[in-house]
Amino acid sequence: MSRYWSPIVSKLRPYVAGEQPRIPGLVKLNTNENPYGPSPKALEAIQQAADDRLRLYPDPAATELRETIAARFGLTAEEIFVGNGSDEVLALTFQALLKHKLPLLYPDVSYSFYPTYSLLYEIEAIEVPVDDQYRIRLADYDRPCGAIILPNPNAPTGTGLPLTGIEALLAAHPDAVVVIDEAYVDFGGESAVPLISKHPNLLVVQTLSKSRSFAGLRVGFALGQQDLIEALVRVKDSFNSYPLDRLAQVAATAAIKDEAWFEACRRKIIASRENLVRDLEALDFEVLPSQANFVFARHKSRSGAALNAALREHGVLVRHFAKPRISEFLRISIGTDEECARLVSALKEILVV
Repeated sequence: MSRYWSPIVSKLRPYVAGEQPRIPGLVKLNTNENPYGPSPKALEAIQQAADDRLRLYPDPAATELRETIAARFGLTAEEIFVGNGSDEVLALTFQALLKHKLPLLYPDVSYSFYPTYSLLYEIEAIEVPVDDQYRIRLADYDRPCGAIILPNPNAPTGTGLPLTGIEALLAAHPDAVVVIDEAYVDFGGESAVPLISKHPNLLVVQTLSKSRSFAGLRVGFALGQQDLIEALVRVKDSFNSYPLDRLAQVAATAAIKDEAWFEACRRKIIASRENLVRDLEALDFEVLPSQANFVFARHKSRSGAALNAALREHGVLVRHFAKPRISEFLRISIGTDEECARLVSALKEILVV
C-alpha cells in the first residue's frame, strides 16, 4: 500500500471491465456490445457538430437531449437526468440516494459495480442470494432497508422480473428508494418507467451503450420524479458540471429520435439470441432464460474456465467469471449471425475432443 493513498483506496475491489484486445479476426462476444453500428443519423449529427463550436462548453443541463428522452417516455425534462454512461449515473445515484442508516440491498449474483460503489462510498450493503435457478426472489427483499437496487434484466444472468413484482416491491418499501437498472431492458424486458408517476421512490436507469450501439460514446440516463432527479443534479454539479460533451449530446438526441433503426437492430439481436440458445442447447448446454443481448450458459460436463480458454484459442472471446455460484457459466454476447455461427462451430470442435 502506498503511503500516499487515502485510507479508502486500499480497501477497494475495483470493477474489472471486459477485455478489449486488438487481435485481427477475433470474434468478440465478451462485453455485450451491439454488433450493429449506431444510427446513421447519429453519425451525421456528430459530423455536423464537429466544428468551431467545440471551443465552447457544452450545455451543462443537456436540455435538448433530456427533452428528447422525456418525449419518448411520456415524462417531463425535469424527470430526466443524463450522464457519462449509466455507470456514472449509477455512481451518482449511490452517492445521492442509496446511503442511509439501514443497509442497501442488491442480489449476490448481479452487476459487480454494485459492491464496488458500496465500498467506495462506504455504504453498508447486504447481498441477497438469488435462488437455485439464479432468479431474483422479490419476497427476500421484504426486510428493513435503506434502499434497493435491482438490475432488470439481471446481469450476468439475463433473467427478468415482471412489472407486477416490481410494483409490489415499490409499494412494500414506500420510504426507501428503489433503483431499477435497465441496461438490457430493450431486448425483451419489461420497463418500470410506467410506474414512475405513481411511485416517488422509483428511479429507473438506462443506457445507450447496448440497444443504441453507443458503448464508445458513453451516454446514460435516469428517469424518476423531480425530487430524485434534483438529488442527482446536486451531486453531479458538486463533481462535474459537464459530463456529456457536445458531440455525445447531439448524437444521443439523434439516436433516440431514430426509432426505426433502433427497432430493426433490436429485433435482429433478439432473433439471433433465440437461434443461439437452440444451438447451445443442442450442444448440451444449460442456458438461463434471457431478456438481454447475451446468454448465460454452462455445459453439463465441461468446466466454464476450460471452455473459456479453449474458445480463446479458437479466436472467440466470451466472458467467464471466476466467482462463487457462477464459475461454470459463460456469458456470451449476441453477435451477428455469422459471429454466433463461428462460436458454435468452435464449440463443436472443442467438445469432440
